[in-house]
Formats: sequence, C-alpha cells, structure tokens
Amino acid sequence: MNFSKYQIIGVLGIAMLLGMAGCSDLDDTVYGKLSATSASSSAVPLDPVSSLQGVYSQLNTIATNQGNTYAMEEHPSDEMMGPTRGTDWDDFGQWRKMHQHTWDPSHPLIIGTWNDLNSGIFRATQTISVATATTQQKAEASFLRAFYMFYLVDMFGQVPFRLVTDDADANPKVFSRKDASNYVISDLRYAYNNLAAGAPNVATKEAAATMLAKMYLNRAVYNQDPGSPAGPFTFAKADMDSSIYFSNAVINTGKFALTAAGKYFDNFHWENDTRSKELIFTIVNTAASQPGNVRNRYYMTLHYNQYVNAWNGFTTLADFYNSFDAKDERRGGTIADLTSPTGLNAGFLVGQQYVVKPGSTTATQVLDRSGKPLQFTPDVNIAYALENKGIRVIKYLPQPGAVDNPANDYVFLRYADVLLMKAEAILRGGTDASGQTAAQIVNNLRATRGVSAASTVDLTTLLAERGHELYWEGWRRNDQIRFGTFLDPVDQRPNKSPATAVLFPIPQQGVDSNPNLKQNAGY
Repeated sequence: MNFSKYQIIGVLGIAMLLGMAGCSDLDDTVYGKLSATSASSSAVPLDPVSSLQGVYSQLNTIATNQGNTYAMEEHPSDEMMGPTRGTDWDDFGQWRKMHQHTWDPSHPLIIGTWNDLNSGIFRATQTISVATATTQQKAEASFLRAFYMFYLVDMFGQVPFRLVTDDADANPKVFSRKDASNYVISDLRYAYNNLAAGAPNVATKEAAATMLAKMYLNRAVYNQDPGSPAGPFTFAKADMDSSIYFSNAVINTGKFALTAAGKYFDNFHWENDTRSKELIFTIVNTAASQPGNVRNRYYMTLHYNQYVNAWNGFTTLADFYNSFDAKDERRGGTIADLTSPTGLNAGFLVGQQYVVKPGSTTATQVLDRSGKPLQFTPDVNIAYALENKGIRVIKYLPQPGAVDNPANDYVFLRYADVLLMKAEAILRGGTDASGQTAAQIVNNLRATRGVSAASTVDLTTLLAERGHELYWEGWRRNDQIRFGTFLDPVDQRPNKSPATAVLFPIPQQGVDSNPNLKQNAGY
C-alpha cells in the first residue's frame, strides 16, 4: 500500500506558501516541526480521487465570491466600480482603492486572493504527486494547477512553489514571472496531451487548449522586462501562431458554436448547461447543489427593493455602457422567462426599474427606500453615492423562485473568447492555416449579436469587442494590460496610474515570511 505523507504536511505546506497570512486556524505549535522527511508509514494515505476533488473545490472560491480573484480582475478596469453608499459598501475603502489603483500590500482582497490561489496550486501539486494517481487524474490536476498559477502570474508576477517532498521548514522557491508562465505552459501541454474531450465541468483537452491560447497571447506581457512591466510589449509571431493553433484546436472539434442571434444570455441562464454550446470550462450547479453558486453576481449589484432584494452595490461605468451599439443584444433587455415573472431585465439596467410582486402577474415600479420611483442613473460618485446612482448589470440571470439556489452553471471559459483570441493573434502578426481574417471572425460575432459589421477591425476594435462580449466575466484587467489601456484615466480615476500598477503587491505577510519573495516595484 502506498502510504502518502502528503496529507499530513499539506496544511503546513499551504501555510508556508501563504506566509501564515491571517490563518489563525493553522496551529504552528502542532505542525511547525513536521517535515516531509519526518513523515512515516503511520501517515494518513491520500486518496487521489478525494484529493483531486479538493482541487476542483478550490475553484468555488472564485465563483461564489464577489471579492478576491474576481474583484481584482474587474474593479481596477474600465467596466466596474464599487461606490460607497452612505455606510454601505465602505469596507474601509477596499472597493474604491481597487478602482482607483491605490491598493497596498495589506489590502484584504490582495491577501485573500494570494491565499486562495496558492492553496489551489499546492493542492493540485499534492494530487499530481500521489503515486496511485492515474494519468487522467494527474492531467486534470496539472490543468487546475496551471489555471490557478495563471492568475498568480497575471496579477502578482511571482509564484512561490513547493513540492510535497520539500522540507516543510524550508522557504518555498519563487518562480519569476517568465519562469512561472513557462511552467504554466508546460502543465497545460501535459494536460492537453493526456486529457480527452469531455463535459465542461471537468478539465478537458479543449479547456487546456483554450488556456494555452490565452497563455501564448499574453506571453509578451509575462516575458516583459520586470523594470517596465507596463510595456510596450513585443508580440512574437511564434507565440501568436501558437495561440491560433490552440484556438483552432477548440474550433475544429465542432463541439462548440455561438449562441444563436437573440440568445446571448442563454450562456448565463439557469439552464445554460443545455441552452448554450459555448461552455468550455464551468462549475455545474443544480437545483440540489450549487458549489459554484452564482447568486453573488446579481446580489452585488441589484437594489434592495428589486425582485432579488439584494445588496445595492457595484455598477458599471457610463462610458463603458455608452460604448455599446444600441442594437447590440449584449447590452441587454427583456428575457421572457426572466422578465415576465420578475420584472427584471438582463444586461445593463438604467432608468426606471420594475418588479412583479409575489401573487401578481403585473409589473409595477420599484420604489427606493424613501418611496420614490427607483431610476438608475449613469452618474455615480465612488466616494458617496445615493441608492439610485450607477448603471447596474445582470449577466447571470436570477432564476425565478430560486434566486438563492440558482442552477446557472458558473462559466470560466467560453467559445466566444476563443474566437476573439484567434482574431487578436491574427492582428498581432500570427498566421491562420485556414486563411481566416480577424475581420471575418469579429464581424461574424457582431452579426450574431445583432450589430452591423465594423468597417475597420484593428486592435482598438478588438479590445472594444472583447469588452462588449465578455464584460463582467473576469477578463477585463487582463485585456486592458495587454492592449495598453489599463493605466489610462477613467471615471472616478482622473489621473494616469503609475506603470507599476499593472502588478499587485505581494501581501506583506508573504514577503516577511519568505525571503525568496521580493516586493514588486512601486510598493
């Protein structure tokens, strides 16, 4: 029997990676002297099935939380902000600091994200290291390790790394941004070569190909000289060709297709697992179980008195909303099986809001807390906003009668993203073996979404199209950095940000506990 020592040292291993950041449940007096070399045959054997399930479960920290990883990829961008409303949503200014690029190494979202992602990486490494794990299990764990590490590379530029056989008292080694991105690519290639096609709720060959396309597309950013992290970037043709190759590996399966015209929000419907053919990597939610519960995605934005009776929080920016063509179905509108029973629309909510109250079939005006008609306005002050200020967003559709336990699958990777990555790689100098042009790809997508063809498809067009297609899905910061617009002033952030803002600081606890970590420039 294979007696694995990994489960015993696992808690300590994660704690060492995280720098003991706020982890009061990790008792160093119990685990502090236990190392890999001191574990024995009396150790608890680690089952690869349950271990792999734990790696998947770590994904739930992204899906079910409006903060941490998701917030750090959205709030600093040009499509989301979290205004303070009286005493609501102040939270010591953490949402304002994200949007205004004034975070520091003690910011709670930065600490929480660092902990979440490092935990996922270490758990995946445990699974890969179990002798009884099958090739399939190791390939799935390799994909998941790469998925978590991608976010660390993207946001922090350094990745602490520990093998399960490393001495538990040793400081984890640290990958540079370039080395870490190469490690991610290596893991993804292993996954791609050993995974089969499958359902989107598990790691598949198509999911690995999608992440490889994304890694090669971003490689110029991740290989950039640390002294100038904001660029300008040089996109190598070989990387763009690789991004196109792996995009085509997804496209050529024939498994995926854009949702039909008028059906964009089927990608986020409570029946999206059957309505959409765009889903590449997801967390499955059902009426009986919602491990990746999406309710926070509409609770965080809707008003207290709407059908969902929510938290009245985050908004989009007026300039972002105004960038949409009025005919673009992605901007939103009525959805029959959502709007009729609830009064809610999908997409961007602006102007007078309506609700269908229980027992009624007629929509009536929503009132604010003072009894006046609730009308969402485009203008909003991030430091002090009245309850009606700011355009709200519904991407995941609240399920009537089940808003707390909706069955919408949470979507990480989607087919439209693959198409847009391919178009971008072509624009950046890559060659498509099938001879497609970026204009053909983008204008086909626009036609499907109800928008007329763009007369010119260049990088500016492409960034706008990615925003219109993928808004509030957790990709905007990544996109803006690659396109060179992340530091630009936006509403409620009037000045250009310093170049160092393209990377977040390493949490101070991590730097203090691991001398191999060096604080990022500017912090």
